[in-house]
Amino acid sequence: MKDGMGIIKIQGLKVYAYHGVLPEEQAQGQTFVLNLEMEQNIEAAARTDDLEKTTDYGRAAVLVSDWMTEHTSKLIETVAAGLCRMLLETFPLLQRVTVEVQKPRAPIPLEFETVSVTASMGRHRAYLSIGSNLGDSRALLEEAVEKLGRASHTKVVKVSDLIVTKPYGGVEQPDFLNGAVEISTILSPTELLDFLHEIEQEAGRERLVHWGPRTLDLDILFYDDLVLRTKDLTIPHADLHNRSFVLNPMMELDPGFRHPVLGRTIAELKGALDAKH
Repeated sequence: MKDGMGIIKIQGLKVYAYHGVLPEEQAQGQTFVLNLEMEQNIEAAARTDDLEKTTDYGRAAVLVSDWMTEHTSKLIETVAAGLCRMLLETFPLLQRVTVEVQKPRAPIPLEFETVSVTASMGRHRAYLSIGSNLGDSRALLEEAVEKLGRASHTKVVKVSDLIVTKPYGGVEQPDFLNGAVEISTILSPTELLDFLHEIEQEAGRERLVHWGPRTLDLDILFYDDLVLRTKDLTIPHADLHNRSFVLNPMMELDPGFRHPVLGRTIAELKGALDAKH
């Protein structure tokens, strides 16, 4: 664990709720036992003895109990993951939450002590590229950043200046307005991509021509130090080291960030690209 980090634990929290596959489980209910681990930086709280600098575990316990009784799920996997997400969305100081949901009265026709599922969820740092060359580009980009910041699962950490750049890819079209955004999110890479597509669609984005004009373009550049290659998503974003409209805004956000594949910092990548021109 990193210096300054601490774990707040709530163990053996009993909640009567209505979760289960069988109809009688959802109708009659049963007692569930929960163990929570909530990780955050406790340095400021320890230094100041100020409740505002930490997470109120009493309130957290009440919210967990309320969530358990207000929702009904077939699987305790769903319950554990839902509680992780709720706690992270409610308490901004939390960096990671682990929830174990025990079901002592699970429908097993043998003698046993308990059945449990443990889920863990944390915050991730991601960098996004934002661009537009149709409509009121500045207004579209500013609105997109606002939507990112208003989401319960994603917060905007820092936004670069917007710069005018020439189109990339050889398609004849107007100049772009480009920038970059650093976010903190509890979404997985796929969930984040879906969220970005929703924002693009709300702005009237149509995917008609590859590298063509667009009202709004939101791309995931980096997601922690993740290296991912799927049919729909590549992280780090492909060929970003050859794109000045990506590297220049990233220089404002984090010139020391190291590309997890190329092993070079943003500043080093920009220097290499500048040397080519």
